[in-house]
Amino acid sequence: EVTEKLEEVVMIWIKQIRQILVESDQMRREADDIGPSAELEHWKTRMSMFNSLLEEIKSSRVKKIISILQASRSKTLRQWKELDSNITIAANEAKDNVRYLYLLDKFFGPFAIASPVAMMEHVPSLMNTICIIYCTSPYYNTSECMTSLLLKITNQMINTCKIYLCGG
Repeated sequence: EVTEKLEEVVMIWIKQIRQILVESDQMRREADDIGPSAELEHWKTRMSMFNSLLEEIKSSRVKKIISILQASRSKTLRQWKELDSNITIAANEAKDNVRYLYLLDKFFGPFAIASPVAMMEHVPSLMNTICIIYCTSPYYNTSECMTSLLLKITNQMINTCKIYLCGG
């Protein structure tokens, strides 16, 4: 009877965690002119969310429940282990992406306030850093991530030029 109650609790957790994973993988809706700083903020938010979830999963309360279910050879553990693995992967991805995007952070400020001429001086080293990220990141080297990042950088360049041309 205790095992059944604990299995019900774990099944509720599994459902909630699956919902979080599904929502985190859904397409982001962003303004058309959003800049590259938003990319870093997005991954920082994801990192925080998944790290909090990992902390909760690794808590002594959860570990006790899982160990009781292991002792009773519960069938729900297979699903639990799969989700635990998926959360760990998502947390590692977010952490890694934040680390790599911080390499670009030094360019985001000058791109937002520089004149077009001054901004162009930063483009070669920015592109070199993006190339390094593409070649070395285990998660951020997809065409979707790179396209999103380059689009946001382009948006920032356009916004900076508009402000320069309009004087304000």
